[in-house]
This record gives sequence, structure tokens and C-alpha cells, in this order.
Amino acid sequence: MLCRGRRCLGPWRWPAALRRLSRLAPPAPADADPVVVRVNRSNVARLGTPKPGPRPRQLLSLPPFPAGADPLPGRKAAPRRVTAVSWVKHYFADSPQEVVQAHFNKRQVFSECSDHEVSAESIQTQKHHLKKIKHNDIMKPGMRIHLPVSVAEGEIKKRYETIPTATLHPNKDEIEYLRRLVIHRDSAILVLNKPPKVPMKGHLPVHNSMDVLAAAALSYGNEEGPKLVHRLDRESSGLILMGRTKESFTRLHWLFTSLKLARTASQIWNNACEAYMQKYWALVIGTPKEREGIISAPISKVLLDDGKAERVILAHPTGVDGAQEAVTEYRVMGPTINGCSWVELRPLTGRKHQLRVHCAEALGTPIVGDYKYGWFVHQRWKQNPEPDFEPFTGEPYKLRRPEGLEVQKGSVLSKVPLLHLHCREMVIPNIAKFLSSTGEWHDNGAPWAKEKPNLLRFVAPMPPHMKISWNVMSSYLV
Repeated sequence: MLCRGRRCLGPWRWPAALRRLSRLAPPAPADADPVVVRVNRSNVARLGTPKPGPRPRQLLSLPPFPAGADPLPGRKAAPRRVTAVSWVKHYFADSPQEVVQAHFNKRQVFSECSDHEVSAESIQTQKHHLKKIKHNDIMKPGMRIHLPVSVAEGEIKKRYETIPTATLHPNKDEIEYLRRLVIHRDSAILVLNKPPKVPMKGHLPVHNSMDVLAAAALSYGNEEGPKLVHRLDRESSGLILMGRTKESFTRLHWLFTSLKLARTASQIWNNACEAYMQKYWALVIGTPKEREGIISAPISKVLLDDGKAERVILAHPTGVDGAQEAVTEYRVMGPTINGCSWVELRPLTGRKHQLRVHCAEALGTPIVGDYKYGWFVHQRWKQNPEPDFEPFTGEPYKLRRPEGLEVQKGSVLSKVPLLHLHCREMVIPNIAKFLSSTGEWHDNGAPWAKEKPNLLRFVAPMPPHMKISWNVMSSYLV
């Protein structure tokens, strides 16, 4: 009993809140949404929920490390050991090296052994088969690397791709524009990075084709202009090869037609021809059932509208007159985002519209912007659906709009996207090592060119509309 003056108080009682903190009564469990105290730069304390943890990254899978003697074609000498950073820089040759190194410094690069199975769920959630690696780790055959898609994000600097007016006699500005497209030039070949919407082969009503422009602007003092060794579709982009001499054009044309035609008595040349390859990057609607595989489906041409138009279709199994063998290797590069997937294609045969038909009809995933073979799928495809929800918190992902989106057209954000098919990589024999300036052929290489590599490798950056689509897809962290 306590007394204060004339007023007497009852016995002292401990508050209920303090009783919960006593040894006899442990504290109640924390709420589902705890409250923390945050202090800003002005030293003002406020109550709020804790910041959410890092979300899982969207990872891009590289192909398995090859087991051959020369895993990095195009170099003067094959390295004895290949590090992880060298393999990533080799695959992303068009990306700045400091960007690749920054991903290793931030420990965002993972490795996976070949004896583990790869699935979409395991890639998204970064399960046990992925482990962080350093830049100086040695690559082993079959080793697969996964890293964020942001390693290949590109800066959009130009507002639009400037396509020349392309008269039969190009002016100074048009010649300068065409020469900016050249990424390699030697005594035998020219390699260009073709922009979209430029036709390859001209005819009477077409004067702005690539062969006419190259013959007028890319002769570089020769009597004859370069000739196209192979072709790309008008809407597609990427690497195209041109022969500057008659001998180089003939031998490379044989190589693109059939490996048997390109063989000679030189074993060095034959080995270089066997290493020839082309790789395309494509954005398809949907995702194939298998992550990687080989498509072996013959194709044939059919005439429409009384012979005014033609279309390529898959040949019937019973056999159709004029059917041609078509084989394509494919590999899904990452998970499905916004209803689309990035796919790497490697054609083993060179047929017209082979990749577009195989993607649309064999895989059931037409290429974005291919309205000829994927019109009905494009009508059902909703380009900008509601944002996906994070599986852990249920909150919607925020779409990060990369720079330049408001001034670019043709990407997945456009109402009518352009064709998303790009010839990104090419490995060919170094024919300038075997040909002299007079056209004489040397089976073992010219004496003055022994130090030159047997193979040449080229990587072309994507056009602006595909760069935007890549940046948009990488902004979804799934």
C-alpha cells in the first residue's frame, strides 16, 4: 500500500506488456509483416516494412564448351587453356569487355557441369547444379555457363537506321554509309552487317539491292565489284559474305552449297571447311517443347496466285516433287518471357526460308515479325500482357523501359514488329591465306601468309529493333 499525502494507492501492478517480456511468459511470435525503423539522410526515423530481398535473375545459357583442339576459332594460335572470362568474351564478341568483366566482379556468372540436366525451372530458381565461378577458372569440355541477359544489352544511339536512296550511281553519302557496314576486308572477301529491309538481289524494278550497291560503292579500286556468296531475306539482318575475286567467289560459293564441292587436295583447307558454320539469333512466339535438338524436315515450294507468288512449306512424308532436304540445329537460350523466347539457330543446309519454315511449322513457334509463315499466331499473340507476378511475394514485376524506346520502331513494343531474325556469327576458312593476288592457289598456304589463322570468325551486333526487344526481355526478372 502506497500513500501520497491524503490519497492512498493500491498495490503496484506490472504492465501487461512487461509481463510478456518476463522469463515466465516469452514474447509472442513476430507478425507476418514485421515493422522496422528506417532512418533517412536527414536523420528522421520512420516505421515501415523491411525492403524486399533480391529477386532471381533471368539467366542466359551459353552452349557447352567444345572438346576440340581449337575451341576459339579465329585466333592465330589455339590456347592451351581457356578461362571462363575468355569463353564469355569470345561468345559475346560484340559486347564491351568491361561489361563482361563487371559481371564476373559482381559474382553473377554461374557454371554447370554437363552431367546435370537443364530445365527451365532450375535455370529460373538457380538450383543446386549452378555455382558461382571466377574469371580465371579453367573451362572443361561440356561445361556450361549461365549469366544474366544484361551482359548483351546494347545502347541505342541512332534514332533510325539510315537506308541510302540507292541510285545506280551512289553519291558520296551513300558510299560512306555502305562502307560503314563493312566489318572485314582483305584481298579476297568482304563481310558486311546488312541492315533490315534492304533486298539482296536486284531485278528490273529494284535498284537498291545489296549486290548493285556493293558493285558500285565497294570495289575499292578493283575492276569488278564484289559478288554475293550467299543471300539473306529482305527483312532479316546480319552477316553477308562477298567475294572480291572470281576464284574466291567460286570456292566460297561451293562451300556454302556443299562441303564435298569445296574439298581439295589440301588437308589444311579441308579441315578449315569442316569448321564452317553460321549462327542466327531469333525471337520466337512461345517456346519449343525441347530445349535443344535437330530439325530434319524437307521443304518444298508451292506457287500461289497463278504463279505470281510462292511459298515454302514442309514436304509431305510420302514425298513431293521438288522436295529439298533441310536440317537445322536449334537451342533455346533462356526462359520464356512475355510469351517469347530467344532461340539460337544453326542451319546445316542452305534452303530458302528454311529457318522461318522450321520455326513456324516444325517447332510451332514462328519468329516475331514473320507474318508470311506466322500470321495466325501473331493475331492471337498479345504483345504487352499484364506483368508477371513474382512466385514468392505475389507482387507484379516492374517493367524497366531502357533508353531509346520512345524513339525506336520495329521492336516487340511496336504494333507491327519487324522480323526478329539476325545472322549473328559466322566462321569461314581464311581464303586469303591460300590465294595470291594473281589468283594462284596454294594448297598449304602462301609462304608470306603462314602466320595468318586458318579460320576467320565474325560477330555482328543486332539491329536497333532487336536490341530494344533484347533490353525489354531482360528487364523482366523471372
